[in-house]
Amino acid sequence: MDADFSGNWDPKSPEKDRDTARSRHGYIIMYEGAPILWKSQLQTEIALSSTESEYIGISYALREVIPLMELLREMKKLKFPILSEVPKIHCKLFEDNSGALEMAKTHKYRPRTKHLNVKLHHFRDYVERKEISIHKIDTLEQLADYLTKPVSVDILQYLRPKVMGW
Repeated sequence: MDADFSGNWDPKSPEKDRDTARSRHGYIIMYEGAPILWKSQLQTEIALSSTESEYIGISYALREVIPLMELLREMKKLKFPILSEVPKIHCKLFEDNSGALEMAKTHKYRPRTKHLNVKLHHFRDYVERKEISIHKIDTLEQLADYLTKPVSVDILQYLRPKVMGW
């Protein structure tokens, strides 16, 4: 999961298109080393910081992951042949923004982020039950980087085989 805080903002003509002030997030959901779902989209609300933009992206990505986790859990219960040696369904989310990482892992309610409580904190029970774990990742290893901003050919060629599971 990656986000770009107001990456399209144009200081020369901000009045022409208010969407230039919106952030973009992107994520890749992988199963058994292969991408099964990916998305890049403008965020529906204005983020007030890069941390908030990243946290919004985490929330949106996990809205897609949690139903998939529940589907896999139900399929295992019904004895479908799920290719996994681990008996427990688990999601690892990788984040490169330390503020968003802290917000996602430490469940404190802060005055500056209380507006996020209802809409974005839906996944916290999964983190507490250790069904979702959130890990720090170096920005250079962020697979979803090219879904949020233009990247060089070198970065694209570096990320492509990792995303495709080659």
